[in-house]
Amino acid sequence: MTIKRLVAAMWLASASASVLAEQSFTVQDIQVEGLQRVALGAALNNLPFNIGDTVTEYTLSKSIKTLYAAGHFDEITVLRDGNAIIYRVKERPTINAVEFDGNKDIKEEQLQESLTNQKIIVGEQLDKTIIRELENGLTEFFHGVGKYNAKVEIKLTYLPRNRVNLKLEFKEGDAASVRQINIVGNELFSDEEIMKDIESMVDLPWWRFMSSDRYQKDTLKGDLEKIRSYYLDRGYLRFDIEANTVAVSPDKNSVYVTLQVKEGVQYNIKGIEFVGDLIGQDELIKAMLPLKDGQLYNGALVTYTEESIAKFLASFGYANSKVRTSTNINDDTKEVALSINVDPGKRVYVNRISVTGNAATKDEVIRREMRQMEGSWLSNDRLEMSKLFIQRLPYIEKVEFETKDVPGVDDKVDVTFKIKERPSGSFNAGVSFGSYQGLAFQFGVEQQSFLGSGNSAGISFNTNKYQKSVNLSFTDPYFTLDGVSLGGSVFYSDFDGSRAGLEAYNQKSYGTGVNFGYPLNDFNRLNFGANVVWNEINSIQEFDQIRHFRGVLIDSANPDAAYKFTNYELLAGWVMSTLNRGTFPTDGTYLGANIKVTTPNSDLTYFKTNFEARHYIPLSSDHGWSFLSKLELGYGNGYGDNNGYDHTLPFNDSFYAGGQNFRGFENRVIGPRAVYRYVNAIPGLPDPFNGTSTGGLPNSAKYDTYQVSRRSFGGNAMAIGTLELITPTPFLKEDYANSVRTSLFVDAGNVWDTEFDINRYTGLTQALDSSYYQPGLLDYSDAGMMRASAGLTVQWISPMGPLTFSLAKILRKYEGDEQENFSFNIGTTF
Repeated sequence: MTIKRLVAAMWLASASASVLAEQSFTVQDIQVEGLQRVALGAALNNLPFNIGDTVTEYTLSKSIKTLYAAGHFDEITVLRDGNAIIYRVKERPTINAVEFDGNKDIKEEQLQESLTNQKIIVGEQLDKTIIRELENGLTEFFHGVGKYNAKVEIKLTYLPRNRVNLKLEFKEGDAASVRQINIVGNELFSDEEIMKDIESMVDLPWWRFMSSDRYQKDTLKGDLEKIRSYYLDRGYLRFDIEANTVAVSPDKNSVYVTLQVKEGVQYNIKGIEFVGDLIGQDELIKAMLPLKDGQLYNGALVTYTEESIAKFLASFGYANSKVRTSTNINDDTKEVALSINVDPGKRVYVNRISVTGNAATKDEVIRREMRQMEGSWLSNDRLEMSKLFIQRLPYIEKVEFETKDVPGVDDKVDVTFKIKERPSGSFNAGVSFGSYQGLAFQFGVEQQSFLGSGNSAGISFNTNKYQKSVNLSFTDPYFTLDGVSLGGSVFYSDFDGSRAGLEAYNQKSYGTGVNFGYPLNDFNRLNFGANVVWNEINSIQEFDQIRHFRGVLIDSANPDAAYKFTNYELLAGWVMSTLNRGTFPTDGTYLGANIKVTTPNSDLTYFKTNFEARHYIPLSSDHGWSFLSKLELGYGNGYGDNNGYDHTLPFNDSFYAGGQNFRGFENRVIGPRAVYRYVNAIPGLPDPFNGTSTGGLPNSAKYDTYQVSRRSFGGNAMAIGTLELITPTPFLKEDYANSVRTSLFVDAGNVWDTEFDINRYTGLTQALDSSYYQPGLLDYSDAGMMRASAGLTVQWISPMGPLTFSLAKILRKYEGDEQENFSFNIGTTF
C-alpha cells in the first residue's frame, strides 16, 4: 500500500499516535491492524465516526481517546492513506496465570478477592497501568499491620500469543513492636490506669498471653476508642484526643506512640426525656432504664440503654428500629440533659422460612425446634432461640440464619436457616492400656437420628473383654406436637467383673422398659420410666461387704446356688439445659438429677440417685476459648430388710470411677476394695488311732484375720469434680472448629461406701499373700480420700463416631490405685 500522507505522531497516556492534517476530509475506509483477540466490529463500535462521515484532527484525536477507554489496547497509532484511516494497535496481553509467593499475613483468598476487584482475572486482559497502584496498595496494607520493611513486587512473564503470567512476590519481614506509648495531658488518671485494657501494649503481663505488642493501625484505632470510652464512662463528656503521633524507628522495627489528651471535667445527668414512638410500652421501657436523673454521666450505660430498647422493640417485631441519644450540655452547671429518640419503624413480619444444608435430616425435624413462626412478626429473640434448639440436636454441627427483604414489600422478610450436619449414626470403639488391666478393647453401634427422622433407633450393641450387651430401643422425642417423648427398650447383658478389674463375679441380666418425657418449658424437662429386670449372679467371691446382699438373697436349702432376683424399677429425672450446643457446647448450664427406686415387691429394695452439673463460660468472643466446671454426685442405699438383714445398694449397681469419668486412673479402679474375713479355728481332739485332729471349733472373733483385695467393687456414694480449659486446636482449619475439641483438665473426686465400718476389723491381723496387693486397711467410708489427675484431652466427632485421646498424669492417689496414662476411645459420650 502506498502511504500518501503520514500524520505526525500523537501520543496519549503510554502510547503514541500520528498527527493528522488539520483540514477535514470524508472517510472512505477504516482499517485496524494488529488485532488478535479483539473482534474488528468491537473495535469499530468504539469509534465516534463511520465511513462517509467528515472528520477533522479533533475527531481523530477523540477517536484515540475512545479506543483507549474501551480498555483493549496498550498502544494505538493512527495513519491516513488518502481518505482511508488506519489504526495500528497493540492489544493488552491476556492474563494466563496468577501466582503468589511469600505471603503470610494475607491469605490467598483475600488476595484473589482484591485482584478480582481490580479486574485482574485469569482469562481477562491486563491493564498494566494499575500494577504500580496495586503494589502500593499492598505495601500500604503491610504498613498498616506494622510491617514497615515489607516489599511487594509484581513480576510479568510474557508468553506466546500475547499472554502473560503474573507473580506477586512478598517480602513481609517482621512486624514492628510497640516500644513505648506516651500519654501527654492526663492528670486525673495514670498511664497504667488508662492503658490497662488496650491491645497495643509493651511489656505485656503474663496473663495477657493472647495479646501481642505488634503494632497495627486498626488495633491502635480501637485502643483510642477504648481510652475515649474510659473517660466517657466516668462522666468526662468533653474528653478529647487532640493528637496522636506514630513515630517509626530508623530500622523500622519499633514504633513510638504519643497521645495528646484533654481530660475536661465530669458531668451529671440533669433530666431524661423520650422522643418518638414507644409502641405503647412507655412504662415498661422507662422502668428498665438504667440511667437515673442526677447520676454521673456514663457512656457505657447510654449505649447499653440504646441497645436494650432496640432489642426490646425487636421482640415485638420492630426489627429495624433506631434508638439515638442526643445530649444538651450545660458547661456552666456541668450537667447534661439526655434526649432518647426512639423510631421503631415498621413492624416486620416473617413471610417464609426455609431450611438448607440438611441432606440427611428431614425438614420437619428441624422445623419442630423453631420458635419463630411464619406469618408472625420477626423477633430476633425467637430466631436466636430457634438457632439454639436446632444446634442442641446431637446430629447438628452448626446453624446460621439470615433474613432477606421480600422484593417490593417493606414490612416482610424471608428467613433461611443454614444447617451443617454431623453423622447421626456411628459405631463406638475403644482401646486403652493400663498398668494393671493391660490392653482393653470395646466395640458398639448406635443410631441417633434414624433415617433422618430425629428418632433415636435402638440398634446398639457392645462387646469388650468384660461385657457383651445388646440394647434394642426406640425413642420419639416428639411423640406429641408439644414435645412429649415416648420410648421403649429391650436389653441383655453378660458381665464378667474379674475381667473389668472388679472383684470376681458373673452377672447375666435382661429386661424391658418404657420411658416418657414432659417439657415444662424451653429449658426444663421431666422424664419418667419403668423397667423390669431379671438378674442372675454366680461365681461370686463372698467378701465381707456383701454379707447383707447374701443374707437377703441366699437360698437356705441350696446356699451354693446362684443369686437370682427380679427388680421392678421406677425412674424419674429432671433436666435443665441452657447449653448453646448439643455437642461440644461452649456456653450455658446443664443440670440433671435422676432417681431410680425399686418397688417394694422387688427382690431387692433400694434407691439410687445421680446429679450432674456443667457450666461453660466463654473466654473469647468466638468461643474458641472457654472454661468448663463440672460436678457429678451420686448416692444409693437400700430400704427395708429381709431375714434380719438390711437391704443395701447392690454391689453390682455401685458407683465407679476411673477411665472415662476419671482420666489417668484405670477403669473402675477408684473406690472401696473387697475385704475378706477368715475365721480362725480351735483344733479338735486328737484321733486315738492316728493322732490327727478330728476337726475344730471357731475361735473368738477377735482372732479372725482379713485380706484386702487389689480389686474394687465400687461404692454407694460418689463425688467427682472437673475443671477444663477448652482451647483452640493448633494447626486446625476453622472449618473443623466445631468438630474437634482440645482441652486441659483437672479431675478430682472419690467413690466411697457409707456402710463400711472399719471398726469391724480393729485388732484383727492382716493375712498378707502374694495374690493380694494392698497392705493395711483404709477407711472406705471416708469421703475425704480424694484422688486427682491432670492432663490433655483431644476429642473429634469423626465420620465414624466420637473419638477421644487422653493423656493424663495422676496428682494424688492411694495404695492400690492403678494408673492409665493414655487412653483412646471412639464413641465416648460428651
